[in-house]
Amino acid sequence: MAKHSCFELLKLSFLFLLSIGFFLLSLAVEGADQESDDNTAALCNTDLSSFLPFPYGNLPRMVCRPLWNSYLLRYSESKDNEITVVLSTIYISGWVGIGFSEDGKMLNSSCMVGWMNAEGRGKIKQYHIKGYSPSEIKPDEGKLPLTNVVPYVSLQGATIYLAFQLKFDKPLKTQPILLAFSTKTPHHHHLTHHDDKISINFDFSSGNTGSSSSSVDQISPSLFKDRRTHGTLAILAWGLFLPLGAILARYLRHKESLWYYLHVGFQFIGFLLGVAAVIVGLSLNHKMHAYIPAHKGMGIFVLVLTILQVCAFFTRPSKNSKYRKYWNWYHNWMGRLCLFFAAVNIVLGIHIAGGDDAHGQGQAWKIGYGFLVGCTLAVVLFMEAVLLLRHRRRLSSLSEVDNHPGGFSLNSMEKEISL
Repeated sequence: MAKHSCFELLKLSFLFLLSIGFFLLSLAVEGADQESDDNTAALCNTDLSSFLPFPYGNLPRMVCRPLWNSYLLRYSESKDNEITVVLSTIYISGWVGIGFSEDGKMLNSSCMVGWMNAEGRGKIKQYHIKGYSPSEIKPDEGKLPLTNVVPYVSLQGATIYLAFQLKFDKPLKTQPILLAFSTKTPHHHHLTHHDDKISINFDFSSGNTGSSSSSVDQISPSLFKDRRTHGTLAILAWGLFLPLGAILARYLRHKESLWYYLHVGFQFIGFLLGVAAVIVGLSLNHKMHAYIPAHKGMGIFVLVLTILQVCAFFTRPSKNSKYRKYWNWYHNWMGRLCLFFAAVNIVLGIHIAGGDDAHGQGQAWKIGYGFLVGCTLAVVLFMEAVLLLRHRRRLSSLSEVDNHPGGFSLNSMEKEISL
């Protein structure tokens, strides 16, 4: 009866956690088609006046357009052909830049480049691209018609903002724009070689873009979808299925082979979801210029641990093998280590993704994952209490058998042998 009650409690806990996981998945799928537009609109509605000085913090008749990956261009054009520009993008290290070119090529272009130095202070300078080597990229030179308004750079969370003002002789229409970034910080104001770049034709009169070197039409919306997909797959893999598989293996042992097949099934599903999460994450890392070594490195480390667990399945010794005890130690603790680092990396990923979240979705991810972890821990603590109670009852039963006059036990047999 006690075993049956314990199994029913475990089954209810399992169904509860599974329903939570699929509820979170349904929310992710339901909002997938709306996230890109919502993110773009929310980012465009960011209150710039809270961290950018006048006139950058208050742009009249502001136009806001996604350009490439996470690059977002805000600008305002006055009647006397003054254009106030605020460029934002995800930033971890290195530099980001926007250049103006006559023919869409880097040579002889002028650009504004911003970065954060080792002391955490923002730097922004104009550069003239006279050649392709770093020594031919001249700081404090260029043909951009900067006004007397001092350029400004600010870092808010994981988003950097480059702000400057230009004055032209006539209204600016279609203009070739260069976008580039590097993960290495400039040394003595000398730029390092860019990691990636793009050239686009931007119509300042209408706010439309046209690509001159690669496709940029829907890259920014797909970036948000990839980020949501990556997070959802990672949480389902290392936050739901793999922990559930471990719970079933620990608390369902009295159900003979049932626990084993459920454990293998859930771990296999979790492994496939985890591999998919890493593939989407690497693709996302390729599209973005963000340099996030901790999150990327820990994710690969967790994937390697997961693969080792799968390999352990194929090298599992028989029950009678003298190595089975050591295999159990390895498998159990490697699994716990994997789940621990996975949880840390998920929290780190949510924190990084929330750095450029302007309308609270990052907070929603934190609450959702925190609720899932809290429910999992509650189930584990409850089942540990049940397991401990069952163990004490078993010890009590064995003690009663030992003390019974006609009882038979291992202890009584050992006493007889000793006599």
